[in-house]
Amino acid sequence: MIRLLLVLATLVFFVLCALAMRWGWRNRVRRQSYLPAFPDAPEAEPADLLLPEQHGVYVGTTLAGDWQDRVAVGGVGLRATATVKLAREGLLFDREGASRVWIPAESLRDARTDRALAGKVMGIDGLLVVRWQVGDYEFDSGFRGDDKDVYGEWVTAVRSLAGQS
Repeated sequence: MIRLLLVLATLVFFVLCALAMRWGWRNRVRRQSYLPAFPDAPEAEPADLLLPEQHGVYVGTTLAGDWQDRVAVGGVGLRATATVKLAREGLLFDREGASRVWIPAESLRDARTDRALAGKVMGIDGLLVVRWQVGDYEFDSGFRGDDKDVYGEWVTAVRSLAGQS
């Protein structure tokens, strides 16, 4: 009988934890309702890629300058396996099981390598982070590629597309 009560108590505890996480995420969405709508991804795949597409994990999007303030609205805060593609029109995170994140070229501001974003901490220069702007707000989106040796090329190409040369 005691074993059954302990199992039930453990199950109740885990259900309460899951509900608390869901409640926290919904509150974050409500708090971030002031953010502008994000650009819709184009129907067609970007043509004329500037670099070969890269496979890895889309880590998430945060408000620029705060590596832990994950954006919950618009679905851009959800982590997923993804492919990143860079074309003259912009940058596309094609996520599996989640909506695609599209950053038009005119919204790109900068790119860098970093070690942490959206609560995900990697080794030094383990993430490719792209800064972009919608309206008056800047965002950082992170990608952990399978091949980190190409990050330098990506940083240079995104900066060039953003007009930073």
